[in-house]
Amino acid sequence: MSDGGFSDDEKHALACVLDEIIPGSADGGLPGAGALDLADHLDAALRSMPELRAMLVQSLGALAAMAQQRHARAIPALSVEERTALLAELAASEHSVPPILALHTFTGYYKHPRVLEALGCEPRPPHPQGYEMEANDLTLLDPVRRRGKMYREC
Repeated sequence: MSDGGFSDDEKHALACVLDEIIPGSADGGLPGAGALDLADHLDAALRSMPELRAMLVQSLGALAAMAQQRHARAIPALSVEERTALLAELAASEHSVPPILALHTFTGYYKHPRVLEALGCEPRPPHPQGYEMEANDLTLLDPVRRRGKMYREC
């Protein structure tokens, strides 16, 4: 792992892992998480947790080694069934993928423009265009305002 993010081999292995976490829909309407190139998103998310990032890199390395030992091929060249079996074996080992990866995968996936469009949403943040909101009834705060302060000055 370098300071520049995941290596190409790690990105390929990561894409296969992500497709196991969120596979593409059968009708092709929603892509799998591995097809969205979420490596940069995950790298940024895990930079604040260097121990977890190091665990993920170690897991990806162990997965690549297992693929070579069992099938004499790289992870992307394996069938879906072979990858699934390797990931199940990896999950039962000391090199299992950190569970936090799933949370960050979901976050990156559901804010990706392709996914938002497939779900019928506009691929944009809610602001500055924003969404329509009903006006607030600020008179509901009147009892709180009349109550006066409930703290002491320091």
